[in-house]
Amino acid sequence: MQAYVYEKAREIDETEFADYLDPRKTAVVSIDMHRGHLDESPDCPCPAPRARDLVAPLDAFHDQVRAAGVRLVHVRATVRPHGEDDLNGIPAAWRRTFPLHVGEIPNSAGHAIEGSKWTEWCTRVEPGDMQVSTKRRLSAFYPSDLDFLLRNQRVETVVLDGGFTDCCVLNTAFDANNYNYRVIVLRDLVRGTDPHLEGAALSMVSLHLGLVMDSAELLRVWAQRHD
Repeated sequence: MQAYVYEKAREIDETEFADYLDPRKTAVVSIDMHRGHLDESPDCPCPAPRARDLVAPLDAFHDQVRAAGVRLVHVRATVRPHGEDDLNGIPAAWRRTFPLHVGEIPNSAGHAIEGSKWTEWCTRVEPGDMQVSTKRRLSAFYPSDLDFLLRNQRVETVVLDGGFTDCCVLNTAFDANNYNYRVIVLRDLVRGTDPHLEGAALSMVSLHLGLVMDSAELLRVWAQRHD
């Protein structure tokens, strides 16, 4: 089985990670693939242009996930419309720090407002999929009910895709690991702020948190375990 350790492809003994690879105990968690990050309009409140090319590959992968009988959870950030969770309380740190790198972000105050067009999914969500829409900060676990949902489904492994590798994906991977889930991050189906930070985040995952794999390799392993 191939995985990536510190950005280098390695052949790994699959039996050493058997507990990571049981599709019956796995959920794919797709993070923040909504218009607030992916819309191409100039008033997109928190644009992440590197992730826009993920939509079609994620839809194709998620179809294969469904066909394999693996659970799929779409997670998105939302905040209350009057700002109690953010601007009119203690603002999220990125609102102050990220503009130091990218400059002023027009319409950033509109990011993730509950019920706005910016929280609409860009990837396809099917009726059998699960959704979590109470992510308020960087981790998909905080302060949402994702952990409750996964434990209630007896999930032991989480497979992370979506955005953004050095931010919400990395934070979610740390939390999942601290909650004792097995963690797999799909190298080809996440995007970061830039290639440097993307590589750094995946390296951290591979050293401390779990497996970094390509989606096709994970699907191959799952198919073998069904045979």
